[in-house]
Amino acid sequence: MPLPTPDEAQVLLGQYVADDYQRYHARMVATALRGYAPHFGGDPDLWFLTGLLHDLDFERHPATHPAESLRWFAAWGYPEEMIHAVEAHAYGYNGFNVLPRTKLAAALLATDELCGIFYAYRKMNPVPYGEMKTASIRKKVKDTAFAAKVDRTTIYVGCEHLGLTVDDHIANLIRHLAGFA
Repeated sequence: MPLPTPDEAQVLLGQYVADDYQRYHARMVATALRGYAPHFGGDPDLWFLTGLLHDLDFERHPATHPAESLRWFAAWGYPEEMIHAVEAHAYGYNGFNVLPRTKLAAALLATDELCGIFYAYRKMNPVPYGEMKTASIRKKVKDTAFAAKVDRTTIYVGCEHLGLTVDDHIANLIRHLAGFA
């Protein structure tokens, strides 16, 4: 099975993910990764689809996530770059300790949890993502009581592998998520 089109991937997401927040999160991460792709010479479609499908098994298999997704993606013939990125985004969870070897993997690792902070910040302060301020989000990243389930370590590790400061990463996500609702 070749890589799905964005529309086919949305259908796949709907089949495997019932939770509205998880579907929203997947679209948010996908949008941010598509924004990053040109900066790192990546394929925007591959980066978007990786973000969209990165948590495909999370709802059904949270204790082993992303092991099932990795099996599915391999069986479906998805690119190794995507499979590696999904594996690396689970760094520190469920026995996964693979560091990112590609910019796509690093971007997913850095972006996944940071999108959770963006979402929580917007719930508290309903401004469009594109109008958020880097300093405000940075304060929330440092405040571990805010969105306490968000793993800040993965944000830092991902940024290190991208060669970006956390502030630069936050500013990039503000730009990449402008217009995302």
